[in-house]
Order: sequence, then C-alpha cells, then structure tokens
Amino acid sequence: MGKGGIKEGESERKRQKTWRWPLAALVVVLLAVAVSSRTSSNVGFFFTDRNSCSCSLQGSGKYKGMVEDCCCDYETVDKLNSEVLNPLLQDLVTTPFFRYFKVKLWCDCPFWPDDGMCRLRDCSVCECPENEFPEPFKRPYNIAGLPSDNLICQEGKPQAAVDRTIDNIAFRGWVETNNPWTHDDDTDSGEMTYVNLQLNPERYTGYTGASARRIWDSIYSENCPKYSSGETCPEKKVLYKLISGLHSSISMHIAGDYLLDESRNQWGQNIELMYDRILRHPDRVRNMYFTYLFVLRAVTKATAYLEQAEYDTGNHAEDLKTQSLIKQLLYSPKLQTACPVPFDEAKLWQGQGGPELKQQIQKQFRNISALMDCVGCEKCRLWGKLQVQGLGTALKILFSVGNQDKEGDQTLQLQRNEVIALVNLLNRLSESVKMVHDMGPDVERLMEDQIAKASAKPGRLRRVLDLAFSFLVK
Repeated sequence: MGKGGIKEGESERKRQKTWRWPLAALVVVLLAVAVSSRTSSNVGFFFTDRNSCSCSLQGSGKYKGMVEDCCCDYETVDKLNSEVLNPLLQDLVTTPFFRYFKVKLWCDCPFWPDDGMCRLRDCSVCECPENEFPEPFKRPYNIAGLPSDNLICQEGKPQAAVDRTIDNIAFRGWVETNNPWTHDDDTDSGEMTYVNLQLNPERYTGYTGASARRIWDSIYSENCPKYSSGETCPEKKVLYKLISGLHSSISMHIAGDYLLDESRNQWGQNIELMYDRILRHPDRVRNMYFTYLFVLRAVTKATAYLEQAEYDTGNHAEDLKTQSLIKQLLYSPKLQTACPVPFDEAKLWQGQGGPELKQQIQKQFRNISALMDCVGCEKCRLWGKLQVQGLGTALKILFSVGNQDKEGDQTLQLQRNEVIALVNLLNRLSESVKMVHDMGPDVERLMEDQIAKASAKPGRLRRVLDLAFSFLVK
C-alpha cells in the first residue's frame, strides 16, 4: 500500500474514534438516567423512602431480647400476639361497634393546595347509607361528661408527673371532648360521614407522585424532632419511633395486599416491596414493635374505662359479644402475667423542662394529624386519619390524664370515635407484627438469595459499560 493509502487508513480510524467517544459517552449517560429513574421511582404514598430524614435511627441485628424502651421482649410479644391478642382483635374489629368509623373525608389541606391524583378506583371510599350504621350512633353525645372526682391516683410515688393507673371510673355515656394531641375531633358532625371499615380495607391504592411523597417528607422533615445518635432526650425519640413504627405498619399492610396485575385485578403479596421498604431495615421493624407495645399499654391503662363503656349498636347479641371480647382483651391472664406493663410512660416528661417539651411535641403531633387532610387519596386519607387519631388517643391516655398542672388533675374522657380508632389501630399493628413474625424470615432469605444470585452474574450496567469500552478500543 502506498503512502496515500496509509494516510487514508489513519484518517478513517481517527474519524471512527472521533464518533466512538461521543457514542460511548451517550450510552453511559442514557444508562445512568435509566438506573437513576429505577432507583428513585416512587411506588406510592406509604412507600416513600426515609433515608433523608435527619432523625432516622441506625439499627443492626435481628429481633431478640427486650424491645427497645419497652418492658417486654420480642419472643414474648410474638407469642402473646399470635396466641391471644391477634385472634381477639380480629374478632373485635368485625363487630358492629368497631366496624363503623366517623370521618371527615372532604377537607381542605391547611398547608398547600390539594394536588393529589389517584388512578385506581380502589382509592375511593364506600360510604355507609343512612340506614346502615347503628341507630345509637346517631344520638348526640353526653355533653356533661364524667364527674371530675372519679380518678384515683397513686399517692407518694416518685413519678408524680404521670399517673400510671386509671381506676374506678364510672362510665356515664360517650362524651364530646377535645384531644390536645390531634387536629381532628367529632364536633363538626355535619361534614362527617360513617364508613364501614370492613368494606374499605387498608391496601395498595396506586396513589403516587409528588403529592404522595410530600406527605411523609413533611412529617419527617418538619415535624420529626431531630436528634443525633448521642441524644438522650427520650421524649423526642418516642415521637419519632411512634411515627416510624406506624409508617412501617402501613407499608406492611399495603405490601401484603398489593395489586399485582391491574388488567386481571389480581391481588396478593408483594414480597419485593415488603423486603425493600420494611424487612431490610431492622430499625423500622423494631419501631413497629415499639409502637405496638405503646398502643397496647394505652389500652391496658384505660382498662376500667373501656370495660364500663357502652358498646351499644342496637344489636343486643353483637353488643354482648363486643363486651365479652373487650374483657377478654383487657383481662387476658397471659398478657397480665407475661407483659403486664408493655411500656412505662411514667419515666417521661420529668425534669424542669418537661411541660414545655410536652407542649412542643404535642404541637408537632397535631401538625402530623392535620397533614392527613392533605392526602390526595380517599382511602389513604381514611386509614391515615383513623390510625393517627388512634395514636393520638393513646398519647392522650398515657400523657394527658392525671398530670399535675395548673388546671389540676384530668379525668379520662374519650369519644366513641377515639375508642374505635384506638382498637382498630391496635389491630393493624398486631397484624403487621404477625406478618413480620410469620413471613419475615422466609421473605428475607428468598430476597437475599435473589440478590446474591444477581450479583454473581454480570449485570446490565457491566454489560453496557463493556459495550461502551469496546467502541473505544476498536
């Protein structure tokens, strides 16, 4: 070949290299965009990632020994829940009294214009016609409430700021009373409607997008008390762990009842989602157990009140069944023997700054309660409002009764809706804990095996990078 031919060959190779570099770069950029879109995609309101929350906890290991900051161990909780509490709660929430929840579904978001979008018909809530829900529920509340001298406190105990018992309260009918921990109440009944919870199960709804992400982002970034790993303030940690535990429980239910194939209306368990959003984060599971024991403690503390409450729906046989199930729950010998005080609330709000700290955290939880009005999916809003109200009721029972303050001691007064929310929340948490215990180990092994197999093979990223490199070296 002559010199002219050699020069032409060299020029051709230079031209090929000139376009190979930008082509390879374009391939890498497109791949990066694809990978980024896959890892950052949002799968719904209750599955937003929480790694950005500055107060997230670090956790390692599995679930043995004492539940953190509680008075019961994991093994006992699992045994009690499976053998006693979960079966009772499953029966209890199907009774007429606990089946109907009064809720304000159409609310203006107090923080931003409502821009929620929901693409599934399962987002909508089936409301009860006037003739379906129990006739006694239509009666007005007893405004007079309970007498103020029925609370008997423990005298002389060192933790005087919080009374740990509620004894000898004579029930005088459901009352209309505010909860200092929550934004909502039952007073504006004209805008509220009864919903049959059995017809509106908590499950995946397809609620996605910026509106969905914004709810949990606001809860964690604006209302979650920030603390470092060395923070010793237990009250701030309690609020975060309660919200994290509730979040994990909600996510567990949606992963457990997921729309796998919309075209065939096929529902089932999404184990990948269950693993990704809950099970591979031990701190989230631990917080779920914590929240369960916290709410269980509120129920047991209110034993005398709940035992004497009127579970009247006009169906005498069902009302007797409800009363019996409540007593079985409150006076379970196994519960009283194995875990009599699931959580010790008396150790909180101590010290000179206790009252101010309590007001601060109360305000933060009220904001979280108000954020439920911003949820753009009806069914998500229903279950969000019910469970936040249930958690607010637990906070009210544990921290707003028997406190020595300027107003004097307060007697426990609960609205019917608060009791319904409290028991349904306890059941939801109980179900989540049972799913973790029953399914968790198998799901973790399956997913970890899949991850190990995938990592042992050349991945898509490696193949594309090899292809891009091949362009450069030719």
